[in-house]
Amino acid sequence: MTNILPPRAGRRCHNALNSLHSSLYFSPDLDRELSALGITDQSAVRLAARSAPLGAVGAGTVAATFYNYNHELLARHLPAVWETASPAEVLAARLRAVDTTLRRLLGEDVVASPEMAEAAELALRAAEACTRHARPLYSANADLPVPEEPHLAYWHATTLLREHRGDGHLAALLSAGLDPVEALASHTATGRGMAPRWALGSRGWRRVDWEGAVQRLRDRGLIDAEGELTEAGTALRAEIEEHTDRLDSAPYEHLGAPGVERLTDLGRGFVFAAAAAGAFPEDLVGKG
Repeated sequence: MTNILPPRAGRRCHNALNSLHSSLYFSPDLDRELSALGITDQSAVRLAARSAPLGAVGAGTVAATFYNYNHELLARHLPAVWETASPAEVLAARLRAVDTTLRRLLGEDVVASPEMAEAAELALRAAEACTRHARPLYSANADLPVPEEPHLAYWHATTLLREHRGDGHLAALLSAGLDPVEALASHTATGRGMAPRWALGSRGWRRVDWEGAVQRLRDRGLIDAEGELTEAGTALRAEIEEHTDRLDSAPYEHLGAPGVERLTDLGRGFVFAAAAAGAFPEDLVGKG
């Protein structure tokens, strides 16, 4: 089998890994763990869980590193949330939630399986080639210890790979000239992004912000009167993903084609099982 990666192989692998990683942010187990620390607001829960590796940061740092969140939403919770629970306490609670969530979604047999151990080893090997420069969320997570249990090590590795690609994706969005809401709206228009109500609710934007972004995209000839991507809009979104692929190629080239194929297959199996167990809201993705 050739060791040259097929086109978009890294992206396909990322999509499988990222999907299981993201199940944590829809998990009642995360809410339960952080509620026990005194963090009960759902927005605060998710912001604290993802930003905790950065330390006790404020809204400005998270606005920069998360890209598409409204600073007003962030400022309501950060840095105040760290007075309720420290980043170290949140990180420990996050890992407990991952453990409970994966056991609930995948089952004990899968969690303890040779396939899970293999997936963790492959994902960690890919992450060896991630780079720290200009990648704040990846770099912060890379400072955390690798958990011993394979299912937790796998989730940790998916975090590293997800944030590595995500940090690069922000550079691609900046190069494309898309502001935070334009990035969300144009992604939704592809049919693969979050439905507007999820994008607005989780990111703290208002309907008027969304409508303004759509109008700006329309003025640039990227979205038509029906809210669909134009040929130029489709080309721009494709170039953003290809730009991101180029910035994120190192981990998958390091793993090699056979390893990427195997990791993708394993990751997809875990995601399908998690989805069948109700890991994701049914209306999460879509244009409506």
